[in-house]
Amino acid sequence: MKTLNRRDFLKTSGAAAAFAATPGLAYSQVVGSIGPFDDYRALVCVFMFGGNDSFNMLVPNTEAEYGAYESSRQNLAIPQNDLIKIMPASSTMEDFGLHPSLGGIDGMGGIKGLFDAGDAAFVTNVGPLVEPTTKDQYMNGSVTLPPQLFSHNDQQDQWTSLRGNVPSKTGWAGRMADLIRSGVTEQQMATNASLFGANLFQSADQTVAYVMGPSGPIQFEGFSTDPESILFEQREAFRRVVEAQYGTVYERGFAEVQRRAINAADTVTAAIESAQPINTPFPQSQLGAQLETVARLIAVRDQLQMKRQVFFVAAGGFDSHDNQNDDQPGLLGGISDAITAFHEATVELGVAESVTTFTQSDFGRTLTSNGDGTDHAWGGNQLVVGGAVNGRELYGSFPLLEIGGPEDVGGGRMIPSTSADQYAATLAKWFGIPDIDLDVVAPNLGNFAERDLGFMIT
Repeated sequence: MKTLNRRDFLKTSGAAAAFAATPGLAYSQVVGSIGPFDDYRALVCVFMFGGNDSFNMLVPNTEAEYGAYESSRQNLAIPQNDLIKIMPASSTMEDFGLHPSLGGIDGMGGIKGLFDAGDAAFVTNVGPLVEPTTKDQYMNGSVTLPPQLFSHNDQQDQWTSLRGNVPSKTGWAGRMADLIRSGVTEQQMATNASLFGANLFQSADQTVAYVMGPSGPIQFEGFSTDPESILFEQREAFRRVVEAQYGTVYERGFAEVQRRAINAADTVTAAIESAQPINTPFPQSQLGAQLETVARLIAVRDQLQMKRQVFFVAAGGFDSHDNQNDDQPGLLGGISDAITAFHEATVELGVAESVTTFTQSDFGRTLTSNGDGTDHAWGGNQLVVGGAVNGRELYGSFPLLEIGGPEDVGGGRMIPSTSADQYAATLAKWFGIPDIDLDVVAPNLGNFAERDLGFMIT
């Protein structure tokens, strides 16, 4: 395969190259300070770990297109009569159907209801790319490809870092936080917050993500904020230890991490406890709990002086090598129920147009069946939800779901027609990143004609 060496990358990646060549400089020092902001906006990444079979999530519903899909998918095909029909607003799009689990309890709610209301859109056949890629180029090795295609860990890293062929210790949400850091100095909580552990997506050079549990900040064990408790003195003793002066950079760094953890837990917990309850019911699931906590944090945005936030939540179980027909309805239903409840909560809070939820996953899956499931593939479909979404529409180029077709590189593995860089850049632009800085967020963006896919109202 053709490779992209470091020199070529630095020559072609604009502002990112300037940053890489100038150690110690933050992105905003290279490309200019961003902010301060006079409004509130939040991005919520829902990561589906394992590789979601998204060509069963969104299915072409015309006779010819469904016929190709049914022939390719074999025993995994959703019966056409079971599909929940949707009609994209664009007259150039054909009919499509959703997996029956995306219709809520009555087949009219869930993602189906959000799509029909114009609050949801799909970005089709999207995935990590370094540059536009055709089947011929892939087969003859004349195009630069992301390394280790079809590998869980590597493709998770591709989606969250957009690194292409160049190693990266930062993620695209982390780079956004670095870009805007001088414009959000009054915020009492980190721009990036994860409810599913530390992750590459939010890793940065200058800023630090705040990691909490599914239900909120994780408190230190053996501490109490009650002055009458013996555990209060333990807390104060620990505070005195971490606030002492230390001689080495390692000691000072460790103490700073502990101070930040204590202060953040106190500030965020106090804000959440003082917030008005949210009446929207959430599903009793891991993802439901995470998104309910995100809604509670958004509810106290003014108290915490927040202007920009990026949340990371996730669900697992999507590695459907086996039992796909049994497991997929529950998996997709769980995603639909949780995202729908979260959107309804943003409507209740009056911030639906300021909050955008979007999905990512390791990769799509093969069109072919292995008998009981599917194997690792490449391109797939992603969902975007929110009041600022140009909804009831499909973006990108939906592929012909045919084995041996023009996008199939073997076994029904679809070459993405839209890059993850374009997807991320469109979200970053809505978030408030100027066009000149989008190449920092998405380093391979310059290789593609469209910098904005159009699915966000800006």
